[in-house]
Amino acid sequence: MAFSCRNFLALTLVVSSAVAQNSTNSTNSTIDANYDVLTYVDQLIGSSNGGNVFPGATLPFGMAKAVADTNSGSNQGGFTTDGSQITGFSSMHDSGTGGSPSLGNFALFPYSGCVGDDVDGCAYPKITRATSYVNSSVVATPGYFSVQLASGIIADMTVTQHTSLFRFQFPATDASGNASSPLILVDLTDLSNSRQDNGSVSVDSASGRITGNARFLPSFGSGTYISYFCADFSGAPLRDNGIFVDSRASTDVKDLMISRSINGYPLPGGAFNRFEKAGTILARVGVSLISSEQACSNAESEIPDYDFDGVHRAAVSLWRKKISPIKVSTAGITTDTLTNFYSGIYRTMVNPQDYTGENPLWESDEPYFDSFYCIWDLFRSQMPFMTILDPASTARMIRSLIDTYRHEGWLPDCRMSLSKGFTQGGSNADNVLGDTYLKGISDGINWDDGYDAVVQDAEVEPYDWCCEGRGGLDSWKALGYIPVQDFDYKGHGTMTRSISRTLEYSYNDFVISQLGSGLGGREGDVEKYTARSGNWKNLFKANQTSSINASSPVFEGFFQPRYLNRTFGFQDPLKCSNIDTNPNSVCSLQNNAAETFESSIWEYSFFVPHDQATLITLFGGPAAFVERLDYLHDNKITYIGNEPAFLTVFQYHYAGRPALSAKRSHYYIPAYFQPTEGGLPGNDDSGAMGSFVAFSMMGLFPNPGQDVYLITPPYFESVEITSPPTNKTAKIKNVNFDATYKNIFIQSATLDGKPYTKNWIDHSFFTEGKELVLTLGSVESSWGTQVADLPPSLGNYEGFGNFTGGGNSTMKRAVRFAAANMLNEMDKKTGGAYWANAEG
Repeated sequence: MAFSCRNFLALTLVVSSAVAQNSTNSTNSTIDANYDVLTYVDQLIGSSNGGNVFPGATLPFGMAKAVADTNSGSNQGGFTTDGSQITGFSSMHDSGTGGSPSLGNFALFPYSGCVGDDVDGCAYPKITRATSYVNSSVVATPGYFSVQLASGIIADMTVTQHTSLFRFQFPATDASGNASSPLILVDLTDLSNSRQDNGSVSVDSASGRITGNARFLPSFGSGTYISYFCADFSGAPLRDNGIFVDSRASTDVKDLMISRSINGYPLPGGAFNRFEKAGTILARVGVSLISSEQACSNAESEIPDYDFDGVHRAAVSLWRKKISPIKVSTAGITTDTLTNFYSGIYRTMVNPQDYTGENPLWESDEPYFDSFYCIWDLFRSQMPFMTILDPASTARMIRSLIDTYRHEGWLPDCRMSLSKGFTQGGSNADNVLGDTYLKGISDGINWDDGYDAVVQDAEVEPYDWCCEGRGGLDSWKALGYIPVQDFDYKGHGTMTRSISRTLEYSYNDFVISQLGSGLGGREGDVEKYTARSGNWKNLFKANQTSSINASSPVFEGFFQPRYLNRTFGFQDPLKCSNIDTNPNSVCSLQNNAAETFESSIWEYSFFVPHDQATLITLFGGPAAFVERLDYLHDNKITYIGNEPAFLTVFQYHYAGRPALSAKRSHYYIPAYFQPTEGGLPGNDDSGAMGSFVAFSMMGLFPNPGQDVYLITPPYFESVEITSPPTNKTAKIKNVNFDATYKNIFIQSATLDGKPYTKNWIDHSFFTEGKELVLTLGSVESSWGTQVADLPPSLGNYEGFGNFTGGGNSTMKRAVRFAAANMLNEMDKKTGGAYWANAEG
């Protein structure tokens, strides 16, 4: 519902007196520094309902990720709690991705014994060996995972950086009541059954060591990769071993090379060890992308003595160290709230994965990180969160991205399994580099090379812009937008997404201008990229209307696709929205997809992160902007389970209505984010959803690629964030906090004891350990509403305090007036062609 400036001014007079009375209040909230943050991490959040999280044992950004794999249709993270069956236990996974499942290579599977005590009496293909598990037996804690199979076997696991340690506890008798002779197989498969030709495995008859490798496909990219493993066993005498192919096994054959087969489904194959007696058997599995020898070396050096409890303790200690810099007051707070918060933080550190020393593609002394799924998702909140919580790892990720540019020619927009992933929109690694630079992270980073990398994105079109860089650069430079049905003969990619690519390229160029300005000596570039960052305006059609139905309000002024001859095309602004019911809408990377990627023109209309002031003017002023933003959320046009929605929750700040951002935040959490197995609104996207929750509940949300955090009250009476590089602790305290969240509106604020009216803050808040005290109330106040209080914008804020709102017809007239003025200015620059085409 729109909130007119007339009512707002009246409310300000009422609130100001209360603010004055409370201005001398202080909070006595204290933080119990002794509570264990890991108590509130629930790795099973998102393990059903399409969350696709990895819920197993890993280290922060670890390569080894051990968990049970299920045969669910939503097993991208390996294990699910949706009633599906377990097909094995594997050591490499990603977390929260969409698309095809990734990794899950070389699964182990245990039997207490084979029928008739014959190795052919065990089921080897994962289709036939799939087994139910005991739901109540699942335990998932940082660095640990455990489950009991319906067969009675208990499997638990822990990890180091490149090695999984599985512990299988076998019952004394097998399913037939005979004394157990356990068998553990290793399968040459992965989660998506993508193994190509010539997978191989060998088992040593004396030691039982199993080694092997196979070539697989990435889940969201081009090319292939080879993965290697080395499995050793301890705990019971070895009886015999061998290999299996399809449903048959042999103890006479110790080596196997296997074809993929001709029917599109890889032939089952692998090796096994059989043991003399039941009890506890440990399986140590090292993984590598270099060789089986390196996989063995990783395992031997990282877990030399099969000390399960010691490995587990080390993993727990590392996770506690990573997460403990953020502490909150638990006064009045439910366990569910704390679990939602800390589990979100945990998920930000599962991916990307540190594959340093495991990159066979080039030799380098630089770090190498993989599993960037995808930077289009991660740049919005996950990687900005790391600049606060773990800047050292962030620096290493940036060094890895820049090194990838050195050797591959472009920064990746998505990368997994040593492969180039598909580009979803802009060259969004530019945003990540800019965000990191502006927040002062520089450890080991060659920023001159980083700048060269982002300029390469902006200036040179790659042959395959499907998977790196940008397409349509000739049109981008000549026309100032990406045309629908562009003529692009220099490079190749899916000729769709012309609107979303234009908007994203505009922002990418703005971030490049900021990076160039900070580095200095690049004034010409700064001017050029600042100008290009305004290209988004070239797709704005002032008289384009949209309404949900005949009885709903009509909004006017939307982006539209535009052709090479500068005339406009048409895409329904609601196409690909959350309420689009057209079964023919195609919204992803298909060659017949829409001109917006995974979102609607309605939602993308707000994606001008660097120039909200100009956008607000185009929409008719702050009241009209708020009315449109309300309509986006109230009518569920947006979908909070996808990343383009994130910033729209907080964009009220730019219209001088920070209280409405707080209100929206408290609507989406917990309505769409709950500490349950099905508690995520969509797949977690490598911690993107987790970081959205963590930032929102912490009360500071980033505008990524800028040194800006938008202030809303934390969900806790107080929050403390200790900066790892400076060891200084930033504090946010809520005066008049209530755990029922009626008092969610800031009445006044102080920063380090001095009055503070800006509704945003910069990164120095964290590194310098400042204190922000927020006095709260149950009604909206004038805090953070003046033009001087608003976040930075490339354009000037206009119309604040003068526009009364009050109706859609008023809004439409204001939009047309503002748009006409702005587009007439552009008309002058384009020789008279622009406005005529805009009217068309």
